[in-house]
Amino acid sequence: MLPGCRLDSLRYVTLPHIALLLIAGFAGGFVNAIAGGGSLLVFPALLATGLGTVAANVTNSVALWPGYIGNLAGLGRAAVDEARARVDLALIAVLGAAVGAATLLVTPEGAFDFVVPILVIVASLLVGVQPVIARRIGAEQHRRPVALRVAVGVGSFYGGYFGGGLGVILLAAIGLTMAAPLREMNVLKAVLTMVVSTVSLLTFVFFAPVHWGDVAVIAPAALLGGVLGGRAARVVDERALRIAIVTFGLGIGLWLGIRVYA
Repeated sequence: MLPGCRLDSLRYVTLPHIALLLIAGFAGGFVNAIAGGGSLLVFPALLATGLGTVAANVTNSVALWPGYIGNLAGLGRAAVDEARARVDLALIAVLGAAVGAATLLVTPEGAFDFVVPILVIVASLLVGVQPVIARRIGAEQHRRPVALRVAVGVGSFYGGYFGGGLGVILLAAIGLTMAAPLREMNVLKAVLTMVVSTVSLLTFVFFAPVHWGDVAVIAPAALLGGVLGGRAARVVDERALRIAIVTFGLGIGLWLGIRVYA
């Protein structure tokens, strides 16, 4: 057995447990395809089933990883071309994500419990301000090569450590330090997100307490949610969905904060 693997697919014994993860996985994939923030739905569901914060975090990252493949597949040739043109940023993302994931693994569970409420609240707020960031990117672009690399490194570290709101962070890092069309920046964001997520996945598979039974339930549900979310993107009120995600995320963050700090 791999050092980080937990083949405990029978950890849960009730249908409500399985149903909760199926719903969370589907909802996470659905909202990721439209507005982002899917991890804010899956992470608390894993906590509710009894996982600790570190185990829930790494299991969440692994379970939602297949969705990024679908995202890149939808971009097609543009993603391949962007990856080839931005090898330097991809390498920085690899390093940042590896350091972030390694930092998570050496962080004591109690210390991670302490910062999780803050991370969840920050990720929720990032999902909320994403449209503002996108508008600013469209109105003002600057070419700052050094700042771009530093920002991608910091964002990738965050993605390896926690990951909630990673896409928003990377889009802001790219858009505020790089002069390029918004479509190109979105493609680059998708490529870097995939890089960060893959590095995190490989690290967690070998060295972290991934609960594969939960992954087996969440991953296919998230894939289905992503497919349907992509199709529904044109008719769903993105603003209302975003408000719901942010409200839910802030509520979870406050609940975790009360549980830890009170």
